[in-house]
Amino acid sequence: MPSSDDWINKPLGVVEAMFGKKTHAVPSLNDVPLHYLKPNSLVKFRCLVQDMFDPEFYMGVYETVDPSTKANVLRCGKYKDVTECGVDLNSRNTVTAERQTFYCVPIPGESPWAKEISFLSAARVVPSTSYVPSRQKRSYEEDDDDMDTQPQKQREPHTETHGNGDSKRQETEAPSSQTTAPSDTSSHLDLNFPLPGERGPACLVKVYEGLDSFKLNDTLEIYGILSVNPVLTVIVYPHRDPSLLLLDPTESMETPEEQRAHDPPASLVPRLHMLYARPLQHNNPLLPSDPTEDQSAFVSSFLVEMASVRAELLAYLTHVLLGDGLAAEYLLLHLISNVYTRRDVLPLGKFTLNLSGCPLNSYTERLYQIIQQLVPCSYRLSMSLHTMNSMRLVPKKDYVANRLVSGALQLARNTSLFLDETQLEQGQLDSSGVRNITALGNLISWQKVDYDFSYHQMEFPCNINVLVTSEGRSLLPSDCQVPLQPQVTPPNMEEYLTTIHMAQFTSQINKFRVYLSLARTLDYSISDEVTKAVEDDFVDMRKDDPQSVTAEDLHRMLVVARLLSLSLGQTTLSRDGWMRAKHIDMLRRSRTEQQKSLNGNEP
Repeated sequence: MPSSDDWINKPLGVVEAMFGKKTHAVPSLNDVPLHYLKPNSLVKFRCLVQDMFDPEFYMGVYETVDPSTKANVLRCGKYKDVTECGVDLNSRNTVTAERQTFYCVPIPGESPWAKEISFLSAARVVPSTSYVPSRQKRSYEEDDDDMDTQPQKQREPHTETHGNGDSKRQETEAPSSQTTAPSDTSSHLDLNFPLPGERGPACLVKVYEGLDSFKLNDTLEIYGILSVNPVLTVIVYPHRDPSLLLLDPTESMETPEEQRAHDPPASLVPRLHMLYARPLQHNNPLLPSDPTEDQSAFVSSFLVEMASVRAELLAYLTHVLLGDGLAAEYLLLHLISNVYTRRDVLPLGKFTLNLSGCPLNSYTERLYQIIQQLVPCSYRLSMSLHTMNSMRLVPKKDYVANRLVSGALQLARNTSLFLDETQLEQGQLDSSGVRNITALGNLISWQKVDYDFSYHQMEFPCNINVLVTSEGRSLLPSDCQVPLQPQVTPPNMEEYLTTIHMAQFTSQINKFRVYLSLARTLDYSISDEVTKAVEDDFVDMRKDDPQSVTAEDLHRMLVVARLLSLSLGQTTLSRDGWMRAKHIDMLRRSRTEQQKSLNGNEP
């Protein structure tokens, strides 16, 4: 049991030790509606850091005056949004501290099965009876008992609190129209999710320590103190005289747009005061997420099954790809690919696959749905002319609201991005469409997204698996093109694919999910002996025809050899593994050349 000295001298150490024991008992904002949770309770949140706001000042230590005894009481302002009533503003013991706010959203594109498993394993929460967020209107005298508090954030304007019904809304989904005041003064609240149609709560996370250890787009599991104090609600009246809003001289520093972005209603965007944050290497709920002894034991036990699970998954993907075993092999390798390091600007390990020759109509959409059932994070971008010309892919800085407006390419690491080029019809790409195509090309080639800061662009590295399905060769770059050669032609494609998927038991699908996530986490190395053998082999291949095998071909074969080894649970490259990689690459190139001869118009 921690002593009082432990809590005073090393509170974060005490908290971290407690998390290692009973993290499963902490309710999650991802799984539990906000109105079920008690204010000032400990909660966790699985999220992506979508934006980082400017630092803010708060009263770290302050004194209050007891109205009855007139005695001064020293209080701590950490992990709170509002101070106690009766603050002695003239106290010499007041200490101003600094903290930073992160705007965090649920992990974009998280698959329904991952959410469902997380929900089923989440701590069960009984709705709080001591906190009723959907209060009816009360008299001002009654409200004074609750509202006699002072905003702790010193740059925050004076706020009003209205007993509206917003907090009745379940925060597990983003409402289509959020209102924080009557209709004549309301404005649409944009939760700034990167992907359209996303659901879940957004959260303002207050960070007190270790600021340098966090970056934009980090995926975290945050443990902290939940704050939904209604005094945090900022109502902005855009049509009123601006002079009426200036109740505090510092208020003029924020525009109404910035107030709406940085101080949304706490009933829709709760505050979370961070105690501890754990970086997520993956968000697969079927795998242990901590590098503990339990995880090591889990990995060791599953490695024994890797080869058999791989064979079963390969057979499943072969059926899905209409009997094409070679395409299934490459799709499996693509699904376990991962940028494991960067050499200068070159991302090593990426393996963008272009699956060409795909049947039209609904095949690609159904293929995505099957992949979505296997990976924890994914998104399908239908590359229709309208989508490419109208959709915002690249995040952009909004200087009026002082926030980063999200784009569809602001994704978590290891997200599977499915680009459906079969939807692209004839027409003209406008300037926005050209920028979007350029952004996709940069993502594929360099695993980076250039965020738009109006006056300049800023590179943000990423680690996204890109699969491009197309009718002919894709107009986008790729690391590997595999023309699909169907061996079966089902009369009803939808029924065929549904039957294949339904034939798999849930336990078997779960094994596939574990396999794909686990293979990405394995270490890999090449011995000096095998390296020398590969170099000699490359020289021999170029002897007869130097143009037949290039350095780019060697790099691709080495990537394929690495993925083949990892797919079998092998962490080093063997001679047999290298020969297997050469063999399937030869089959793929032979098929590609054959396809080019059939379609003379393709490059």
